[in-house]
Amino acid sequence: MTLPANRPAAGTRTPGATRNKGQAEAPAAGFAEYLARPEGPQFLDPDALRSPGPEVPIRSVTADGRHGPVAIRIYGEPASTDSPALVWLHGGGFVSGSLDIPESDYLARVLANRGTPVLSVDYRLARDGVSFPIPHDDALAGWFWARKHAGSLGLDPDLLCLGGAGAGGNLAVGAALYLIDAGKTLPAKLLLAYPFLHAELPPPAAGLDEDVMAGLPRHLRFRLEDSIRTAENYVGGPVSMASSYAMPGYADPAGLPPTALIACEYDDARGSTELFASALERAGVPVSYFLAEGGVHGHLNHTAGLPEGQPALDFLARELAAARRA
Repeated sequence: MTLPANRPAAGTRTPGATRNKGQAEAPAAGFAEYLARPEGPQFLDPDALRSPGPEVPIRSVTADGRHGPVAIRIYGEPASTDSPALVWLHGGGFVSGSLDIPESDYLARVLANRGTPVLSVDYRLARDGVSFPIPHDDALAGWFWARKHAGSLGLDPDLLCLGGAGAGGNLAVGAALYLIDAGKTLPAKLLLAYPFLHAELPPPAAGLDEDVMAGLPRHLRFRLEDSIRTAENYVGGPVSMASSYAMPGYADPAGLPPTALIACEYDDARGSTELFASALERAGVPVSYFLAEGGVHGHLNHTAGLPEGQPALDFLARELAAARRA
């Protein structure tokens, strides 16, 4: 694998109105209500006990990567020979998260239980001297392993989808851009949950409810200084030196596969998702967009096993099923 090169920049960085395509019915109660309850802070605690999710077959394999072995956890078995599968990358700001967090494990169990196998990639975190392109290369190693072994898993390699949440969404888009430039087969679809795609987060088109945002715990905020620090730590230096594979929100998205996006209503990073959706539409890429009303950043973590998280999971399941019919 050659070192990444910069792609052309997208035509604009100014967020505009984004059509809410494929939006499911909103949950009855949002996080604003939970914050007002005595148990609210505990509900939003990332270490709080969550539902373990359905029991599904699970096994672990190892892919050979440029920087050493890359662990992959495989959930479920294909429901049929034309069943799509999802290669998934967890979030955590590039410095935390694992295959065991709800955003990865619970999501994979739910989707696998519905008949869509999930291959969750344990990429190296940007800590202790690790920076781009190592996590990016690990994500690609997971993707190439899935393509190579799809047949032995009973999967159609052309129905493999790629996705991730937060930092994992960044890695998924960066990997897809590399695949375009390298002339490799693309995923059937990208599925991204509140992806971190811009070092300087653009404001959401409709703004944020400042009263609600002020009530959020600090670890759920993603202010400018947070986004710059996150980007520079991942890039391994100033943002100005970032390859577009590292900060893919600034790249020309032409040629990317159909993309499904989840944004969260009370999320400082919502504007990044909106801006990327608009750039995809201008480039002629089919886009499905879901707004998790009442949701905060890390929505799939906080709502694992709770009714508030079900619409987002249903959206992902529908988008995966649609890949089968594409």
